[in-house]
Parts: sequence; structure tokens; C-alpha cells
Amino acid sequence: MTRIAAVVLAAGSSTRFAAQGGVEETKLVATLDDQPIVRRVVRAALASRARPVIVVVGHARRAVEEAIADLPAAIAVNPDYASGLASSLRVGLKTTPGDAGGAVVLLGDMPKVEAGLINALIDAFLVQKHARAVAPMQGGRRGNPVLLGRTLFEEAKRLSGDAGARRLLSALDSRSVLEIDADGFDVSFDIDGPSDLAYARRQKYIPRPGLGD
Repeated sequence: MTRIAAVVLAAGSSTRFAAQGGVEETKLVATLDDQPIVRRVVRAALASRARPVIVVVGHARRAVEEAIADLPAAIAVNPDYASGLASSLRVGLKTTPGDAGGAVVLLGDMPKVEAGLINALIDAFLVQKHARAVAPMQGGRRGNPVLLGRTLFEEAKRLSGDAGARRLLSALDSRSVLEIDADGFDVSFDIDGPSDLAYARRQKYIPRPGLGD
């Protein structure tokens, strides 16, 4: 069976988080339910069938690596992280093994991502041979994470600035992107500023089976 990798983008500068009063070196190591945010995302990827799990680091590299040090994930360093999200995507895809048929691209600041959604993206991609990408749909809108088939890797590597996988998908024809129903999953909540973190901390979060230990 074709294997699919996971790429966790965790290299950003967290400038808005800091500007709004965030005290952590990066929002990715702020804790939610006693876990650093980035650790939650990496654990969800590891609980899925995606392999390998690659974490792209840059800003606050040491802090991010310490947050996931005991997890069996590969580390890829983006020295150009300040140029925007696209550079981290490029590094992650270049690190993906040549025999992987694609990669699920996860954002390190989306702490509610679940292994079940990652697996659903992988299942859909492996069944629909014509698809070049898979995106979760909720409320008529695409969310994250998204799966990029290998045929899109070179196009993705040509992105620049803060353009990410979703922008790449928006330029494709509808036949190339398989959209799956993501009802029951959170595909849009991210930690942008301290108020988002405070909101998340007020919510009672109960992980479903498959999230990981």
C-alpha cells in the first residue's frame, strides 16, 4: 500500500501572538490541557497512519524541539522561516521520502486536529486515484489539514511568502481536488493570539479514540 507522510509546519515567528501580549517564545509551546500546542498536533499525526511524521522547525527551534523531544518524529530545519509559510512547506516536502505517495500538511497551531481526520484524508486519496489532493469540507468551506499528492510537490515548492497548501489547491480544477465531509471534526480553529488560547483553555476538550497517548 502507498504510504503517506505527515508534515507539521512549526517554524513560524508567532509575531501576532507576541504583539498581542503572548509571553511564550512561540505560541507553539504555550500549553493547552497541560501539553504544548505543537505536541498535540504531532501526537495526532503519530496516532494516524501517516508515516513518517516530519516536523519543520525554525523560530524558537530549541523550545519546539524540546516540546516533542520524546516523540518519534523527524525534524527538518528551515533556516529561511522568516520568509513565510511557503519556505517551511518546501522544506517539509523535500524531506518526505521518495516512496511516499503524498503528504498530509498540518499547521502546528491547530491543536484540535485529530488522527481520525488525517486517516480520512489518506483513505480518500488512496481510493480516488484521479485525485491530486484531498481537503476537508465543513460549512461549505475547505479547512485544514490538507493532503497533497506527490504530483503536486514541485508546484508546492514554487510557492512563496505566506502562500500555503490551501492556496495551491484553490488554483486547481475541481476534478483534481477531492473534498471530503469533515463534520464532527474541527478543521478551522487555530491559535492566532492569546485570546484564542484563553478561549481554548475554557473549553472542555475530550479527545476521541485515536488521538494518541
